[in-house]
Amino acid sequence: MEELSKDLNDNVEKLKTIFKDVGDVVFRFIEIGDDSKRRACLVFIDELVDKNLLSEYAIQLLLTKENVYNFDTKLFKKDLINALANRAIAIAEIKEENRLEKIVDAILSGQTVLFVEGVKMALILDAKGGTSRGINEPQAETVVRGPRDGFGEVLKVNMSLIRRRIRDPNLKVKMVQVGRRSKTDVAIMYIEDIVNDKIVEEVNKRIEQVDIDAIIDSSTLEFLIEDNYLSPFPQVEATERPDTVVASIYEGRVGILVDNTPFALIVPATIGTIFQSAEDHYSRWTITSLIRVLRIFAAFLSALAPALYIAITSFHPGLIPTRLTYYLGASRINVPFPAVVEAFLMEITLELLRESGTRIAGPVGSTIGIVGGLIIGQAAVEAGIVSPLMIIIVAITTISAFALPNYEWASGFRFVRFIYMILAAILGLYGVMLGVVVLFVHLAKLESFGVPYTAPYSGLGIKEGDLKDTVIKAPVQKLKFRPAFTFAKNKRRMGKDNNGKQR
Repeated sequence: MEELSKDLNDNVEKLKTIFKDVGDVVFRFIEIGDDSKRRACLVFIDELVDKNLLSEYAIQLLLTKENVYNFDTKLFKKDLINALANRAIAIAEIKEENRLEKIVDAILSGQTVLFVEGVKMALILDAKGGTSRGINEPQAETVVRGPRDGFGEVLKVNMSLIRRRIRDPNLKVKMVQVGRRSKTDVAIMYIEDIVNDKIVEEVNKRIEQVDIDAIIDSSTLEFLIEDNYLSPFPQVEATERPDTVVASIYEGRVGILVDNTPFALIVPATIGTIFQSAEDHYSRWTITSLIRVLRIFAAFLSALAPALYIAITSFHPGLIPTRLTYYLGASRINVPFPAVVEAFLMEITLELLRESGTRIAGPVGSTIGIVGGLIIGQAAVEAGIVSPLMIIIVAITTISAFALPNYEWASGFRFVRFIYMILAAILGLYGVMLGVVVLFVHLAKLESFGVPYTAPYSGLGIKEGDLKDTVIKAPVQKLKFRPAFTFAKNKRRMGKDNNGKQR
């Protein structure tokens, strides 16, 4: 790495060459000292710094005679940079650096660099600022009861939301940069005396192996570190709720925060954790248990309802009551298409409405989805293109998909639904059952950072009582141990054992 020289003009020219045609890089020249008026230069990017902070606690103090009176005496000539950092500049975070590459990275990340004539060392001042979104309520994970703060796009603010909830010196934060060009800051957070060391090592290893130009969003990092990128189901949990990340860290998992994105990542992830909602932990165990059973039922409806309709009406009408068979026959007598075409027409139409509603923000988007669905559904029935029962099936499928708490998980079921519809059209119920078996085998083979994806249903953690917080949520008094799939060092989180120890 190239190092700085003692010549201020030489250092500035090197930076001007690197930042050629970059109009928002500011070079602010000043003179410090009482007698010699030693030249200095502050370099920063205009939109990324807090100018009031920089002016009041750095530039103004350097230009004030009382603060720099003794800088040119023999005492400070030997270590002028150290004297500036310790006696003149009042910014909280300051560090010395003499490598040009590190200085360029600091400027690009929103920090200010101070160069002084005759010194081969520069000061990096943390005066980051600029515009950013405040702390708002999460948009996709709202709760009736629970914390209302959500992550923003500023990494340090997001880290502070975690720190406020975990006042433990064992909370470790490892900072890394990912992306050759973006150099996106990533924070890996875990509690040292709880988390399993192998999980932390695996997380560090996978993030270090990421070789890409830029990390624009946490989803890019998620796709690059997950176990099986061909699977339609997420193996990394994403959330915009700080309390969800904190609860996961207390369980012995690892939280990953990415700069410039409001979504944090949690690893490892399992079916049991993805099926849980943040509100599950703030409601009474009775209603939470009922809602979780409904979610599992909704997942099966979301994936299988259209396929079962196709299979039964096309291949197995004898499975339904006779009177219902007569009704289905009468309702479909004017429908010119077979059941599979009818189902695909409605499902594709619904996906188009969903996509258009997503692209148009605000109440207009939701209005398009509701009004469009009603009008198209009613018009399709009156025109004889689809049967009334098909409209009911599509509506139930859509409602069931929205009942799932994780959007990526629900999207996986949307993809699987079309595969089941094709299998049902070819093989009937046999095709549907074949698809279900293949899906279960696929889920059983999946892993998330060395942890079975189907834990604890796969058997891992049954003895430890993990099933108390899966389909049925036991009262808080019964949840004395952390989940077994995290292999936590400290397994007990409530009460003490027979020897009076917490472990």
